[in-house]
Amino acid sequence: MADICLLIDTPDDFSFTESLEYLSRSADECMFHIRDGRVTRAIEVGGNPVLFGMEQHPDGILVNIDGEVEGAAAGVERFIRDWLDLARDLVPFYELSERDPLLRDAVHRHQGLRVVGIPDLFETFVWAILGQQITVAFAYVLKRRFVETFGQAIEAGGVTHYLFPSVETVAGLEPEALRELKITARKSEYIIGVARMIADGELTKEGLLALGDDRAIEQRLTAIRGIGPWTANYVLMRCLRSPDAYPAADVGLHNALKLVAGLDRKPTLPEVETFAEPWKGWRAYATFYLWRYLGSEMEQG
Repeated sequence: MADICLLIDTPDDFSFTESLEYLSRSADECMFHIRDGRVTRAIEVGGNPVLFGMEQHPDGILVNIDGEVEGAAAGVERFIRDWLDLARDLVPFYELSERDPLLRDAVHRHQGLRVVGIPDLFETFVWAILGQQITVAFAYVLKRRFVETFGQAIEAGGVTHYLFPSVETVAGLEPEALRELKITARKSEYIIGVARMIADGELTKEGLLALGDDRAIEQRLTAIRGIGPWTANYVLMRCLRSPDAYPAADVGLHNALKLVAGLDRKPTLPEVETFAEPWKGWRAYATFYLWRYLGSEMEQG
């Protein structure tokens, strides 16, 4: 039985249903479970594991929290608000999309969707590195192996939840430990390298945000071994919450633009940049909606 219950208010233009559909896109997702419209997840609050469940409510998001960890309610609410980008005012983006023929249909179909983030910096890096130059489906398989091997398991109601592997745990590994999971040698080195930088305090979310603008953050990130512009912009979008991050080299984005622009080929990189000119300030949101639109088209087709 849950020990704490809270109701999180949400913006009028937020859609829990759209968020749930996005979260449900892979059966190999291992960081949370979805059943009957309810999402359950384990996170760390003040160094302690906390299990929570969330579901739609007429007045927002209803959250149940197991346990009596000090600060659990505040920590879970902070996490959910960040995870679902609830503080973002999307009115300017929606106004922009109405004027843009490439975005209009995607936004109409998925109205209320927010960029679902990854609040933890290390988790974001790992997911981005694992996803480099492979399919999303295989990236999910690798993430599951990684999490189930090195993460802390929490049993509740016959279901196993996992905390993402800590930077301290991964920083102490050698690449061979990740190679056993069929992660490439270079990606294994990149992941451990980032873990060691974060564990040493050399790389922090607060430090990156303090740089003040996307360009400075991208330059800082691409100076790290294994982090190119695509990965840097992915981190900017999903963790650092820049609404204008633009992973221009993303294959999924190219396929989505091919679809909405009615092209008979994938767009060139200069075309991808040109398409995004009217979206300046909101390119991360434009990308996220195009990804979602492409995914829903593939599901229907």
